[in-house]
Amino acid sequence: MRVVPAAVLCLAVGLVGLTAQARPGTLTIYYIDTEGGQSTLFVGPTGESLLVDTGNAGERDLGRIAETLTSAGVARIDHLWTTHYHGDHVGALLALAKQVPVMRFYDHGAPHPNDRIVSAAFLSAYEEVSRGTRTTVKPGDKVRMTGLDITTVASANRFLRSNLPGGGPNTSCAGVRPKDESTYFDPDNGESAGFVLAYGRFRTVDLGDLTWNGELELMCPTNRIGAVDLYLTSHHGLEKSGSPALVHALRPRVAVMNNGTRKGGAPDAFRVLHESPGLEDLWQLHWSYNAGLDNAPAVFVANVDDPATVASVLTAPPPTGRGGAPPAAHSPAYLVKVTAQQDGTFTVTNTRTGFSKTYRPR
Repeated sequence: MRVVPAAVLCLAVGLVGLTAQARPGTLTIYYIDTEGGQSTLFVGPTGESLLVDTGNAGERDLGRIAETLTSAGVARIDHLWTTHYHGDHVGALLALAKQVPVMRFYDHGAPHPNDRIVSAAFLSAYEEVSRGTRTTVKPGDKVRMTGLDITTVASANRFLRSNLPGGGPNTSCAGVRPKDESTYFDPDNGESAGFVLAYGRFRTVDLGDLTWNGELELMCPTNRIGAVDLYLTSHHGLEKSGSPALVHALRPRVAVMNNGTRKGGAPDAFRVLHESPGLEDLWQLHWSYNAGLDNAPAVFVANVDDPATVASVLTAPPPTGRGGAPPAAHSPAYLVKVTAQQDGTFTVTNTRTGFSKTYRPR
């Protein structure tokens, strides 16, 4: 596999702890830091690979993804799942497909017609690179990956209508109201293709940037998913997603937040997570400027600013939102790594510190 040489040099230190390849019989998950985008690599028990989204455009995220693939022993991407077509989720896809063979592509089909930030140029190039190997997923569809059960639960604003194991009436819907999403200029978020993945007794869910009202469609009045062990926060921990009807019904033991310093990590998202029954720990890709003292303890945060910056944020928080110059990218970049066994045991590791915690089957 060819890798951008400069990216490899920059990342060699940042990905300490990744040099060991996935062990046979183990599911390994790599939550790659794309500074508030998404790119998640799953390596199944036989070495088969699933990459979900490809972060932002440019050499930074491309290099981080490519180095993670190399460190995980992945020479080809067996399955490439695109949740939706926003730049922080598809930015490096075309460049990556030139470097690494991709066997199969999955997505939700045509983008939402009213979305104002989906790139027409990207869509045209994507149709070309995925021709003959592309699947538009529908709720209930499976991804055939050895040793794993992967079920589509949402796609193109359609939702699973039968229960997965553990599904049933959802008392967490009480008091949760829809939001006014009519003014959103980025409605392709709500089209996100999401799935539940099971490896024996271990279960996790990735819903991309599915928004609040879509979560209610999926989970109310019936929880179609059941409980999961690990929940990747919807939409980077923004207040547009992560409703109690979803999070509390999933009853995750662990949540991983793929936020950036100023993107995601909203106080409301932290509140919902902290109130979730059975949640043991929240792991974050970044210390959130938006959350301040509500951030998880530093051992659970992969990328943390220097003490002076953290102190200045706590004493004079910067404006939230997307205004102003973006913060500098973290270098080296660290990720959150998960290894799971069929009996439901899983271990989460912060590659910045080497700190790990193992969660036994419940």
